[in-house]
Amino acid sequence: MDYFRTILSEFIVDLKAQKLRAFLTTFGIIWGTVAIIVLIGFGIGFKKQTAANMHGLGESISIVWPGKTTKPYQGFNSGRSLSFLEDDIDLLRSRLPEIAVISAEYTRGNTPVRLGDNILNPGITGIYPQYGNIRNINPAAGGRFIDDLDIQSRKRVAVLGDEVKTFLFKDRPAVGEVVYVGDVPFTVIGVMNAKTQPSSYNTRDKDRIFIPATTFSAVFGTIHPTNFVFKPVDPTRSEEVGKRVREVLSTRYKFDPKDEDAIWIWDTAEFDKFSFYLFLAINIFLGLIGSFTLGVAGLGVANIMFIVVQERIKEIGVKRAVGAKKLNIMIQFFTETFFIILLGSSVGFLIAFGIIQVVQLLPIKEYVGTPQMSWEVLAVTVSVLAIVGLSAGLMPARRAANLDVVDCLRT
Repeated sequence: MDYFRTILSEFIVDLKAQKLRAFLTTFGIIWGTVAIIVLIGFGIGFKKQTAANMHGLGESISIVWPGKTTKPYQGFNSGRSLSFLEDDIDLLRSRLPEIAVISAEYTRGNTPVRLGDNILNPGITGIYPQYGNIRNINPAAGGRFIDDLDIQSRKRVAVLGDEVKTFLFKDRPAVGEVVYVGDVPFTVIGVMNAKTQPSSYNTRDKDRIFIPATTFSAVFGTIHPTNFVFKPVDPTRSEEVGKRVREVLSTRYKFDPKDEDAIWIWDTAEFDKFSFYLFLAINIFLGLIGSFTLGVAGLGVANIMFIVVQERIKEIGVKRAVGAKKLNIMIQFFTETFFIILLGSSVGFLIAFGIIQVVQLLPIKEYVGTPQMSWEVLAVTVSVLAIVGLSAGLMPARRAANLDVVDCLRT
């Protein structure tokens, strides 16, 4: 402990003697640390915000529509239009344990919804309770979503998309009020929380009205769901599960399981995979930029330490003459390098943390996200600092340790 205390005191004396040089050297490490933390933090924040925006539709879900056959199969001609039935859901559940949750969905447009003199034509959607979790549709405080009792009793209740609520009710509360879907009265039981939804099918959720699927069938007289929505147990196997869905349905509706036009499947997990590799590349690129900045600062530290070694040749000679070993000299200069990097990186961490806190107050989250000071960012930064410190300290320390004692004393 006394040995390292001595090294620290000598380091402080050298800093005081060479204030400008010490400041410029430390500033390089500060700037490099700030650069790598903020750049990687922005990359991770952008990735998370993009994922949140993309998952407004639902996280790793697949949407299945009936289509038209394009291949003859088992005596059936091509060109047959298919329609789903409710019990297809039970068939898929029983045959495919790979599906975590699945729901039928009924949709209808061109049906006026009115409240007093306010009239609009939103998408009318008949759904089941599990649909809300699959599609990330959450009711705002004070309301609720469709439940099992609504399904069993075919209740005339509705959950409004947030834009529909705003159009019909303006700033007034909607829960408990009655709106007319066509000529049928529905009691509003909930309003959807606003969400970012960059992609959709049929209609954005904010422009929909959600009612029980059984009520939809009774009011509009249909037994054929428009589509199914399901979420696989393992999102990485979504493509395989989609093929199995097509195979199971092909046994019921007699079409070639390789006929992709007979059953259309939109696998949103495919974009998740693309997004993962895209942002991995972006974060690696940003990390490299920050690492290069920190690496240049490390070169500056190494150069300064070479100068320090040259300036203290006589000191090294005296220490060696009185019994100091090469390892002692090497540890001394390596430790001094470590102190410089530790000081600069500590200040850099504090500045980067402050920048991140300030940026999080700016109204940019919805568009590009905000930088994150996460363990992932810290782990990368500490790793790069360790490499830079080892590289910047090792060469000057070895040079100091390998100096000839006689030459040092003669200088």
